[in-house]
Amino acid sequence: MTLDIVTFGCRLNAFESEAIRGHAESAGLEDAIIVNTCAVTAEAERQARQTIRKLRRQRPDARLIVTGCAAQIDPAKFAAMPEVDRVLGNEEKLRASSYRDLPQRVAVGDIFAARDTASPPVDGFEGRARALVQVQQGCDHRCTFCVIPYGRGASRSVPVAAAIAQARLLVERGYRELVLTGVDITAYGLDLPERPRLGALCAKLLDAVPALMRLRLSSLDVAEIDDELWSLFAKEPRLMPHLHLSLQAGDDLILKRMKRRHSRAQALAAAARARRLRPGTALGADLIAGFPTESAAMFANTLSLVEEAGLDYLHVFPFSPRPGTPAARMPQLPRELVRERSAHLREAGTRALVRSLAGRVGDVAMVLVERPGFGRSEHHAPVRFVQASAPGRVEKMRIAAADGAALSGVPA
Repeated sequence: MTLDIVTFGCRLNAFESEAIRGHAESAGLEDAIIVNTCAVTAEAERQARQTIRKLRRQRPDARLIVTGCAAQIDPAKFAAMPEVDRVLGNEEKLRASSYRDLPQRVAVGDIFAARDTASPPVDGFEGRARALVQVQQGCDHRCTFCVIPYGRGASRSVPVAAAIAQARLLVERGYRELVLTGVDITAYGLDLPERPRLGALCAKLLDAVPALMRLRLSSLDVAEIDDELWSLFAKEPRLMPHLHLSLQAGDDLILKRMKRRHSRAQALAAAARARRLRPGTALGADLIAGFPTESAAMFANTLSLVEEAGLDYLHVFPFSPRPGTPAARMPQLPRELVRERSAHLREAGTRALVRSLAGRVGDVAMVLVERPGFGRSEHHAPVRFVQASAPGRVEKMRIAAADGAALSGVPA
């Protein structure tokens, strides 16, 4: 009998799925499926419900448990599905007791009452070449389009010592690259007694775990990046030259209506600062297309930001009204227009990637092998190669060519 975990959404969910696996196994749960949902878009929820129905058809006798942000925000919706045996909240999913044979069908508490800052211990990530380290949870901001605070609660930071212990364990297990993850990692430390910021955490972690080859950061809010992090980014080669920025838009009025805390100028300044401190840095960004009230001129400002900031990678989200959020009550754009603008942004992202990859030809890269014949450079660029190398190794390669979607590497 097998225990399967199906994960939707962000890196934090991926980290927690491994913790769930450990708790469920220690509780003796067998012949079960756990679906860890995402609520960031309506499409993410739709895919989760569709997957739940499909899994029930495939394994009619398995126990099916649903958890994650979508289940935390609207547990009744999932409890009403005949395919679902149990619904767990985001706090409850990280307790071994939740996977024993308990009577209640729905166990979802008040996420804003959560105070635990401990990171669940994880000693590996099945099938992954890089490992995740949770350093933060929840969010204190209220962007008008976002429901995630209602799924995750208030911002809570993992103490420095606990984050270092988790990193050391994973490095001892053979991982050469770690990714720090959370909901809002640039808010790290504001709730801890000595208020250490993300830069201080990274510096202490790298100092305490000298065997760690590569440290990468998940999404950053440009309004919160602290000076110590910028300083470390400039001088520490083990901190990867790749930053993913949570930008969402390139028009100041739309940013204000989103209740973001940065301006277009601040976004451009952050991109320029990263490249000044670390020439060749790769920049990714999240952008939303078709936010309510977005005019053609406003969208043009977002579209032009891709080139002006020199972005390399885009995550494009068509605006999705989430029930209960202020943006859902704003004047909506026609869905066809939202899809059209999403397509234009994705085309801009494709052009940016082609440009970025072409500029890497001739470079020497250190490639983390993810699977036979494929890996990613320190800039997070996809690299294909033909030489045999085991997943998890870091190989020195010369970039011989680019085909618009990936680089071609040869031994250097």
